[in-house]
Parts: sequence; structure tokens; C-alpha cells
Amino acid sequence: MKVEELKKVSLGHYPTPIEKLENITKLLGKGDVYIKRDDTTGPAFGGNKTRKLEYLLKEAQDQGATAVITYGGTQTNHGRTTVGAAVKLGMKPILILSGGDTGYLSGNLNLDAMMGTDIYFAKEKSPVEITKEVVAKYEAQGDKVYIVPVGGSNTLGAVGYIMAVKEIVDQIKEQNLKIDHLVCTVGSMGTFAGSILGAKYFNAPFDVIAVPVSPRPKGAKEADVVKFANEVSKTYDMGIEVTLDDVKIAYGPDECPYSGEAYNKPDPVTRDSIILLAKNEGIFLDPTYTGKTFRGLVDMVKNEEYIKAGESVMFVHTGGAMALWTKEHLDDMQTQLRENCHTTQL
Repeated sequence: MKVEELKKVSLGHYPTPIEKLENITKLLGKGDVYIKRDDTTGPAFGGNKTRKLEYLLKEAQDQGATAVITYGGTQTNHGRTTVGAAVKLGMKPILILSGGDTGYLSGNLNLDAMMGTDIYFAKEKSPVEITKEVVAKYEAQGDKVYIVPVGGSNTLGAVGYIMAVKEIVDQIKEQNLKIDHLVCTVGSMGTFAGSILGAKYFNAPFDVIAVPVSPRPKGAKEADVVKFANEVSKTYDMGIEVTLDDVKIAYGPDECPYSGEAYNKPDPVTRDSIILLAKNEGIFLDPTYTGKTFRGLVDMVKNEEYIKAGESVMFVHTGGAMALWTKEHLDDMQTQLRENCHTTQL
């Protein structure tokens, strides 16, 4: 079956807007900068995972699932969106999160709790071991459990961003825009690989560049993306072969990579990029994913790496700004935020 013919449930609001970042464009002074607002999709504030979940949870429905399990870190955006989607479709949401219980519900954990999620913290056991126990528990209660992979990134989930590219191509034509590059995050690979495939499949006028969210040696991720993208292409008989030349990943300088020191560790350089967009456009990014990606985009424009002067670029906002309200990031930001605004006691 062709990707265009795959069935899905309706979870998001489409097409998500494309906006020109007028002030950032003027500030950088190299070429037009646009943003694709996939942070506005919904449910539960949405983000890039919504497009993947529409296909995955259609499969869950077809299998008669009554409960949905997925995985992530304690502040997983994917987990929060999956919970929102499960609740919307009348399924029981279950999260298995790496690391111990934080003892304090902030950010995404707060939202997960509001939606009635059953949360299991995998500290002493591996998520795989816990999954067996958890599935057995719910099946004993009469539930049929569907497991959504990390990030929703399997061959079916990746279709969400193959089709997102078609949406973007249609918008570009309708709005008479010139877009030379699309910049997104790469983590579990579904968004990036899907976008590469979509760009080839729908003859997009842009290439796709990604910024990694976790520290990896330069050149370490590309082969994985090629393998995954070609697996998706083969699954849906797309007739496309992705090569290493198609996989463009911007890692940043060795001494201060775009990924920061760790996946969810507060990073002052990333925070500067978050504040840059907030102060100039009133748009909020998160410290784990989009803040890193936007930092990479700004550097690439300034340094003309991948993006040459006069070329236009679109940033895919994949959501997750609620991570700004996690305790560890709030604590880390206090001094800089106080310096960044004017406060007066009257």
C-alpha cells in the first residue's frame, strides 16, 4: 500500500501554519527564515509526535487495543502526546519512564498526571523487563495493550513526516514561498528520516538538515538514518534509495556541540537560543530538542554551513516548550531570567 493510502485517526489540526520570522530574518541578515508550527497540532499541546501517532493509534484501534504503553525519559514530550492521544481515543495511557521517581511532578509529568496516566519508573529493572510485567498486569484486568515505540519512530510512525512534507510542499506553492532548506531535530529518527523520504518522494524544492539532541561523535548517526529510511521506503514500495549524501546532520563545534553535554541537561548556550527566539518573535522552544535545533540553525546561517547567504530556511518547531517548566530547568534559569527582564518592587 502506498503511503498516501494508509489510514489514520484524526488527532491534529492541519495544516499547521508557516510563519516568516521577520525579526530573526533581519537580525541574521542573510536570507529569509521561516518556521513550521508543528507545536500547534494538539492533543495535549501536540508536537511532531502527533503526526506519527495518527498512524500508530489507527493500528491500535484496528487491533482492538484498550490501553497504550510507550516509553521515554521522565520529561518525554512523546509520552505526553501519546497520553493525550490515548485519552482522546478512549484508551488507557501507560508510561514506562527511564530513571527513578523524581518525587516532584513538574513539566510533562504534571500534565501526564492530570490526564490520569499510570506511570512506572524503570530504575532497578530495564524497560523491557518492566514491559512484560506491566502488559501481564493489564491483560489480567481484561485490557488489550498496544505498545508504541520510543518516539513513535518505526516504519509506520515515520509516514507521519513523509506526509508532512507533502503538506509543506502544498503550502509553499499556495503561498508562493521559496524554501531552500528544512531544519529539524534528529533523535529517534522518525521525523528526520520521514522528512528526507518525503522530500524525495514529493519532489520538494528543499533539502533536509538535522541537529542531534544527544551527544554523538560526528558521523555516528548517518548510517543509522540511511538504514532506517531505506527500510521505510521498502516497506511502502516508495522506490526511493537514501544514501549518505542525503543525510545532512549539523553537529556543531567539537568544544560546544549543538546537542549540549547530555540529553536533558541544562545548557546555557541552548538557553541563549531559546531566549533569542522568545525576545524577538514571542515563540517558545524547549531545552532538550528545539532549543538545540534552533541554535544549530542560527549558527548555520551565520557561518554559511549548509545554508548559504541569500538562501531561505524553514525551522520545524516540533513542540515541547512545556519542558521549560520542569524543576531542574526552572532552577537553572533563575539567575539569567532575572537579568533578562526588568523587575520593580512598588
